[in-house]
Amino acid sequence: MYVKRISILLTTLADGSVVAYSEDNITGRIVDISYVKTDFADGVDFAVTGDVSGKNIWTQANVNAAQAVAPRQPTHTAAGVAILYAAAGEPVHDYIALADERIKVVIASGGNVKTGELIITIN
Repeated sequence: MYVKRISILLTTLADGSVVAYSEDNITGRIVDISYVKTDFADGVDFAVTGDVSGKNIWTQANVNAAQAVAPRQPTHTAAGVAILYAAAGEPVHDYIALADERIKVVIASGGNVKTGELIITIN
């Protein structure tokens, strides 16, 4: 099995924002994302997407501490209807796949010239 780890280093502007991209285009499934907090302010807002497709990979507001997430997306039938798990009606989720595109990271409320890192595992 092929597994790759990429790192996106982030440094905010004076207004606490940053837009950054993975160095290379990614082809594969997002397995997990680790947020490594260096000195970002508490309450940072993340929006991680596919740069070309716009696929939502991870969106979370008011993050205060380092954490790891394993984002997944809801699945659908060929008719576009959500696939649900049994009688409980819970959505079925699967990996988020990217095809030859960069990962885009948008940060807000990170603090004045503060730093952090996202480490993303792809397979």
